[in-house]
Amino acid sequence: MRYERPEPPRWRVYSLHLLLFLVTLVTTTLAGIMLTRGGLDFLPLDVFGLRGEALRTELSRGLWFSVPFLGVLTVHEFGHYFTARYNRVRTTLPYFIPFVLGIGTFGAVIRIKDRIFSRREYFDIGLAGPLAGFVVAVPLLMYGFTHLPPLADYLFQIHPEYQQFGADYARHVYPPGAQGITFGKPLIYQWLESWLADPTRLPHPYELLHYPVLLAGVLSLFFTALNLLPIGQLDGGHILYGLLGYRRFNRLSTVLFIGFIFYAGLGIFSLHSDRDTWLYGGVPYALYLFVVFRKLLPTPARTVLLAAAVWFGQLALTVALPGVLGNPGWLVFGLLLGRLTGVHHPPAPDESPLSPGRKVLGWLMLAIFALCFTPAPFH
Repeated sequence: MRYERPEPPRWRVYSLHLLLFLVTLVTTTLAGIMLTRGGLDFLPLDVFGLRGEALRTELSRGLWFSVPFLGVLTVHEFGHYFTARYNRVRTTLPYFIPFVLGIGTFGAVIRIKDRIFSRREYFDIGLAGPLAGFVVAVPLLMYGFTHLPPLADYLFQIHPEYQQFGADYARHVYPPGAQGITFGKPLIYQWLESWLADPTRLPHPYELLHYPVLLAGVLSLFFTALNLLPIGQLDGGHILYGLLGYRRFNRLSTVLFIGFIFYAGLGIFSLHSDRDTWLYGGVPYALYLFVVFRKLLPTPARTVLLAAAVWFGQLALTVALPGVLGNPGWLVFGLLLGRLTGVHHPPAPDESPLSPGRKVLGWLMLAIFALCFTPAPFH
């Protein structure tokens, strides 16, 4: 007789989800404080030593980031949750993942506890999360752009030294070649900015960190696009699998993944790279390509050939287009896709095609991916 572990008491399960949410609320609030100060580092624990008006000011800035940002993540995850429940697929509540660096969280996940039996169910559950999150993220950005404070009342209070330059401060503060933290602007962000924002109140891209609502909005678009990547078992993978079916999707997903890694590593090495770059980086990069592609092919020999072809292609493109660069930051995510979540999608017992309405909605979601995605989300 097979032993099955009994389900834990509901109060314990709910307590864990609530605890993770509250801890993530704290870490993202601290992250909001750190980001609006203009930094991107460990969370600022010095906040706990503040009192009175100073504490209220810092908490206000932090909460103006954490509440809308976590709101979008929560809506996204509950989109998956309620759609799964509607399809009678057992699933957990969202597990929020706090973190002590950067934006204070790795996002949130739910765990599917039942097998999914049809392409339609994969499609519906995968689509519901990013669609719900997008529907909330756009009004969030609209609010941020229509409620920009005057520079004198906000940004110049943070940087009094800018006051002397007025609205032309960026030309004096950021000379050519200046370094700073910026966020890539997806198409939907650019459209909303040009449509709704008062140009005299728009901050320089290096100052976006001081605007928590806009920051929450642009990060919400980033997470939406990340989930909508049409590869493997990401939400976008579920959607494209529903549209194309098992065989066609897995062939296309493999091609998209190889292209993703090709872009990510583009420009790291070139024929003009110095000796130390090749000496200390060549072997690790070759091993990376082998590891990340290993599950795509049946034999190590074929994996080596694919890795060599990708690397050779990258070098050839840097010769043809000197200065072309990818985004090495994507290499980490590529490793997660290649080794953990997987590039291929499992088949469903019921491979029946989607209805025409769902097909239209699926291609619409891929268009939303294009609106939210930027190849260089952080600079």
